[in-house]
Amino acid sequence: MRVSAVIIAKNEGYNLKKSLPKLSWCDEIILVDDHSTDDTIEVAKSFACKVWSRQFDGFGTQKRFGVSHAKNDWILNIDADEVLSDELIHEIQNIKDGLPIHAYLIPIRHVFLGKVFKYGKESGFKHLRLFNRQYGNFDEAPVHEKVHIEGQISNLKGLILHHSYRDLHHYFQKFNTYTEIGANKLLNNGKSRHLIFCLASFPIYFFKHYFIYRNFMNGWQGFVWSYLNAWYHTIKYLKLYTKRHPI
Repeated sequence: MRVSAVIIAKNEGYNLKKSLPKLSWCDEIILVDDHSTDDTIEVAKSFACKVWSRQFDGFGTQKRFGVSHAKNDWILNIDADEVLSDELIHEIQNIKDGLPIHAYLIPIRHVFLGKVFKYGKESGFKHLRLFNRQYGNFDEAPVHEKVHIEGQISNLKGLILHHSYRDLHHYFQKFNTYTEIGANKLLNNGKSRHLIFCLASFPIYFFKHYFIYRNFMNGWQGFVWSYLNAWYHTIKYLKLYTKRHPI
């Protein structure tokens, strides 16, 4: 089975140095770059990627663009900060072409502070990442894009490891941006929350992430992740409150 890997990126040189070596077995690697200013292009070309430059206008349309330039029907879509496990690579390489399967769901595991999370909200789902474009493609959603398949879907056991954050410094670099986006989304949807509930929500969110989502089974990294997630939700709603009650 000949596979084209498709990645979209912007300033992902650091992550690509980890993800691209695990794609060397692919028939081709297509990278759609949103005018990066770091070494993304140089890193991509050093791994023989076919690089296309395109202004980002949404995740769905950006990925559809990448798929349209693939020479093979089988598409493997991963993010720049995701790394294929050796087990997954072996599993894909041993898929027999011609089977009545048109797409595959792949489990993704969250990696934080060097720990692969077996439990937790971020590690509990499988995602459709390998598909035959003759039977489907990405929709054009600007966010939360999905692949819609008209055909049979099966499951793979090998993992994709998602390295969302390099370290705590990197986490807090993204923290302000993500909480701002979250607060604006709540505002645009007409949501509101009283200040007291904003301030009192921290222990509730911590309990949910640590116990209900079972991050207590992910070691000390699971505790830190639950603690940070509780702060994320608290700050997001505090930002919403200040937007509705400007000083």
